[in-house]
Amino acid sequence: MNWFVNVVLIFPRYMLITGVTVLALVQFLPQLKAMGPNPDFEMILPYIIKNSLPVGLVGLLLAGLFAAFMSNYAATINAAPAYVVNDIYKRFINPHAEDRIYVRLSILTTIAFVLVGFGFGFLVTSINNITLWIVSALWGGYTASNILKWHWWRLNGYGYFLGMIMGIAASLILPELFPSLPALMAFPPILVISFIGCIIGSLLTKPEPDAVLMRFYMQVRPWGFWKPIHAKTLKLYPDFQPNRNFKMDFFNVVVGILWQTSIVILPISLVTQQHDIFTIALSITLAMSIILKFTWWNNLDNASKETLPADFDQRLAERPELNTQESSK
Repeated sequence: MNWFVNVVLIFPRYMLITGVTVLALVQFLPQLKAMGPNPDFEMILPYIIKNSLPVGLVGLLLAGLFAAFMSNYAATINAAPAYVVNDIYKRFINPHAEDRIYVRLSILTTIAFVLVGFGFGFLVTSINNITLWIVSALWGGYTASNILKWHWWRLNGYGYFLGMIMGIAASLILPELFPSLPALMAFPPILVISFIGCIIGSLLTKPEPDAVLMRFYMQVRPWGFWKPIHAKTLKLYPDFQPNRNFKMDFFNVVVGILWQTSIVILPISLVTQQHDIFTIALSITLAMSIILKFTWWNNLDNASKETLPADFDQRLAERPELNTQESSK
């Protein structure tokens, strides 16, 4: 799915972005220069839509922009009550409440998040600045937890939560402490702070149950720091083979980055009529696609066969000493 999304989404997206940028450079550049050292880039798109596009295309473009907004907005609003009601209220506060209480609380949570979102909308003075903050800074608080959950056996729910909280808090505090710090330069310290939060939160609390970790390890077969879980897995299945494809996985990541970057360059160079760059990007795209066909695509069927053995629960029940920890969730 991710592969298909890149192919379908990136090319038309960057054709639109590049086309608007070219029109802005031609028609809006004098206005930008007149704004001085702090131009309002958010004036570009409304100006181009109003003055450069025909009526039918304006309607199509606005419909697409509204659809893109609503898809993200609806997904976020629908996810909010699930997190608050199921993961917090039902799990820790009132696990035996009637269904109607959960429904009413979900409605109230949805309304609250909509109102909070509107409030942030009134407080935000620049969409460009908030976008730079989200992409360059806030992702630093999101990255650490989502890397460690695959590659470090000791990360648990508390470590994941604390890493996210410390990272997001750092992304809010650093701009206030260092107003002149570019958003891109804020990413490394936020990332480090988030990693520290993950480690502290995990080590100060109980690890996840061995059964949960072994089940995940055998199904996903991640590479990384899984030695204790690997040792316990071998006690259940002496013939178990861990993931020994780190080099190939890393190679595919590098090839995938080149492949996706070249797909971004293709529509940009096509609109700007830089034919030499377009030819080079197209060659890289085709070459990387062929490589991924043999190093990644052809191996997907083998990866899907790595399922949990049918007798896993039975064997684990026969070895209770391998499942002695209580869940930290």
